[in-house]
Amino acid sequence: MRSATEGGRALPEGLTAYKQTPVFTAETVPAGLRRNHATKAGVWGLIHVTAGALVYRIAATGETRRLTPNTPPGVIAPQELHSVEPEGAVSFYVEFWR
Repeated sequence: MRSATEGGRALPEGLTAYKQTPVFTAETVPAGLRRNHATKAGVWGLIHVTAGALVYRIAATGETRRLTPNTPPGVIAPQELHSVEPEGAVSFYVEFWR
């Protein structure tokens, strides 16, 4: 899904997906994802919402996006502080690329 774009953001060419989280719901999302956290150097992420809505925030820019199954995945740049917050019932997972 390298072509996924979000507000002009896209994964760079040449990356390979290597891991994904389990599917999280509003009840199972880890507390650490609700506060600012980041991927490691060289690791990109795509937040895929499969049902409901999830608010995705990027700390450095203050950008906030509402992700749904009908929007492009949220693109997480390496080492970028970000957080998520379920908006009611939701299910989502994060796919990691390097």
